[in-house]
Amino acid sequence: MTPSRALVLGILALTTTLSPCGGEFDVKADHVGIYGLEVYQSYGPNGQYTMEFDGDEELYVDLGKKETVWRIPEFGQLINFDPQGGLQEIATAKHNLNLLIKETNSTPTTNDIPEVTVFPKVPVLLGQPNTLICFVDKIFPPVVNITWLKNSKSVTETVYETSFLSNSDHSFHKMSYLTFIPSDDDVYDCKVEHWGLEEPTLKHWEPEVPAPMSELTETVVCALGLSVGIVGIVVGTIFIIQGLRSGGSSRHPGPL
Repeated sequence: MTPSRALVLGILALTTTLSPCGGEFDVKADHVGIYGLEVYQSYGPNGQYTMEFDGDEELYVDLGKKETVWRIPEFGQLINFDPQGGLQEIATAKHNLNLLIKETNSTPTTNDIPEVTVFPKVPVLLGQPNTLICFVDKIFPPVVNITWLKNSKSVTETVYETSFLSNSDHSFHKMSYLTFIPSDDDVYDCKVEHWGLEEPTLKHWEPEVPAPMSELTETVVCALGLSVGIVGIVVGTIFIIQGLRSGGSSRHPGPL
């Protein structure tokens, strides 16, 4: 692990130590909650404060607008989170990272190659509203640009993007959502730009519409079905006749 990557992971370790999910004893559970994940990047004045549970984002603090953004807006009507707390945590992370940089021999880190997957939220039905999800995994460092293309043209409306979410291997993942109405005339691409890529990656998606059955195929299928039906009728009739003959012969008494 290169020193620069260790610096970022050091900040994450400090955050985990100070988070309320720490305990005196080791506890085994089916789910793990991470509270107050904070990331500050040393290349510029960028950072994030995110609250996650079971691998899903609950909220993040917008550092520019200095406000709390909920992943599901309805959650904000039930509970409150003061964005100043997130801003203070980011300031602490920035201070600690600067100290670590001064105390270590910092060298450029290795840029990982992210993995990109595009899939619909629910099974696709033409003409029915749906959501495309662009899942970008194995991101390190946490710097990425995700955009959508419809028929090779940029799409900016009906697009929502999560902040960076942590993985168990200390890399990150991120998701971008595009609300759309499926049509057999439209195709979509998720464009991902990252320092680990020599050129932007385009992940293509288009609805899979079953090809209509040709008239010849329909005729063959109908003929096969009719043939099987006729054979079944003939075989059944033969078995019925044989059964009647066997039953009739068994009723005649044998010789005394």
